[in-house]
Amino acid sequence: MIRIAAVGDVHMDEDVVGRFRPALDQLPEQADVLLLAGDLTRHGTESEARCVATEFGGLGVPVIAVLGNHDHHCDQVPQVVKVLEDAGITVLEGDATVVEHNGVRLGVAGVKGFGGGFAGRSASAFGEPEMKAFIQTTDDSADSLAAALIGLECDIRVALTHYAPVPETLAGEPPEIYPFLGSYLLGQAIDSAPTALALHGHAHAGSERGTTPGGVRVRNVAHPVIKQAYSVFHVGNHGP
Repeated sequence: MIRIAAVGDVHMDEDVVGRFRPALDQLPEQADVLLLAGDLTRHGTESEARCVATEFGGLGVPVIAVLGNHDHHCDQVPQVVKVLEDAGITVLEGDATVVEHNGVRLGVAGVKGFGGGFAGRSASAFGEPEMKAFIQTTDDSADSLAAALIGLECDIRVALTHYAPVPETLAGEPPEIYPFLGSYLLGQAIDSAPTALALHGHAHAGSERGTTPGGVRVRNVAHPVIKQAYSVFHVGNHGP
């Protein structure tokens, strides 16, 4: 077993620094790794990234993150990533990393993801170039997640995204915006490998629990949903 702490949508800025730290200082007693499910900043600025680094750096456990849509807003992604990585936070986008703890190799594959909707109510790559580009973005993202999961050599696989891979964890959000909150293609990618757990954020008004068509347990760890500094999942070879 390995203990995985996770949270997303912390939207850090100067006025938020310190909010999570008291609980985070106890993290090594509670978990072996921390996963951050995107929207780490409010607007994706380098200065906000420094606030993330202050809050989530130097915790005594590995910290692995993906970015969210907010982290892309100001077109400073390279700067944001550099600040986070300089603080020891691993940032994934279509790739994976392995953390070993007590002889257990945890593989984390991560991607921001994108929208598009879910089976029976999804957009397709048809018509205008803008629509084709929209769906191609999601398709490329899902393909990179699948490749990262399949390529992992580890004991336990976990998928980390910002956008949702299933509609169940969106329950509570207006159905009209589901296509902008996630895509079934991410769920298919997660099912392409023996994945133990999938974590995402983005849906502030969503629900915590869902399952992919292939049976992988999905958890929405957006801070407004879990209402705590992080949730902890005990995960083994047979799932959480």
